Amino acid sequence: MKETPLTATHIELNAKMAEFAGYNMPISYSGIIDEHLAVRNKAGLFDVSHMGEFIVKGKKAQELVDKVTSNDVSALKPGEIQYSCLPNTTGGIVDDLLVYRLYEDQCTEGEKAFMLVVNAGNIQKDWDWISSYANDDVKLTNISDQTALLALQGPAATSILSALTTVPVGTIDYYNFAKGTVAGISNVLISATGYTGSGGYELYCDNKDALELWNAIMTQGKSEGLIPAGLGARDTLRLEMGFCLYGNDINDETTPLEAGLGWITKLKKGHFIASDILAAQKSAGVTKKLTAFKMNEKRVPRHGYAILDSEGNTLGEVTSGTMSPSLGYPIGMGYIKTSDAVPGRQIFIDINGKKYAAETVKVPFVKIG
Repeated sequence: MKETPLTATHIELNAKMAEFAGYNMPISYSGIIDEHLAVRNKAGLFDVSHMGEFIVKGKKAQELVDKVTSNDVSALKPGEIQYSCLPNTTGGIVDDLLVYRLYEDQCTEGEKAFMLVVNAGNIQKDWDWISSYANDDVKLTNISDQTALLALQGPAATSILSALTTVPVGTIDYYNFAKGTVAGISNVLISATGYTGSGGYELYCDNKDALELWNAIMTQGKSEGLIPAGLGARDTLRLEMGFCLYGNDINDETTPLEAGLGWITKLKKGHFIASDILAAQKSAGVTKKLTAFKMNEKRVPRHGYAILDSEGNTLGEVTSGTMSPSLGYPIGMGYIKTSDAVPGRQIFIDINGKKYAAETVKVPFVKIG
């Protein structure tokens, strides 16, 4: 298994470790519920250095990124970020990702630069896919193995980070970024993004600086209730917000329109991979839709469980499910027929051959702020 620059630190903290996307990653430290609630109410610090980062630079950089992603890259100014996806040739999703429009201080005249942040399990797949569409006017660099990424999430994140930097982090708009010195470490990219719904920042730095940055944040945040958080809480937090997880809720067989990601599928921007297919699907209407639901009984739905109607007919299947720490009852998402994907629809989840009642709802499950 691969390791992040902080793997030894997680082990020293007695984290429960497990393989994830080929990496030895911390699943939890003090417990998923404890970590989840800390992020919702105070702050949590995640090591997500397993994520992948690609730099796309050159005179045709924007043209390439626009072709391979579904969102409208031309709308990005330096310092801004987009959530997007990489469609495949049949309209499915190669991966979901963040697109950063980098500042052009290291570009020559006419060049633009972007950073693409991709899922850990798809690094090689995404690299091969994007590279297949590149030409000599674009330089691609995979910086994944030399880049560490920490996610400081929760309502106390701004206070904690502000004490460690002169960068006015409280003024960084959502889905924007800045660069500066944090805890004496120069050239840290401070991104007002995250996967929890509770606000905060993602901090990119060189591998060699990861431990120093982690320790500085943990020390500064101790008085404000900051604790380390693992991938278990990361999953329950994102599901409460209705955020998709690649491999569960979206994959090569699901289209962004079926997944409720029409808002990142800008069909009017011009041609991109599978844009004709996605335009036709939008015109005809999707036949299945990713739908949220809450359980009426305290049985947790799991990936792959069948979703049924009252007569036992199959409507679809669960893609993600958990016991919500914030709500105290089980929640989930899954694909069902579009005609059934309306809030308030009674459905049933097949758990070990027995039907358990549930109800379709809107996301997010939890309202923050």
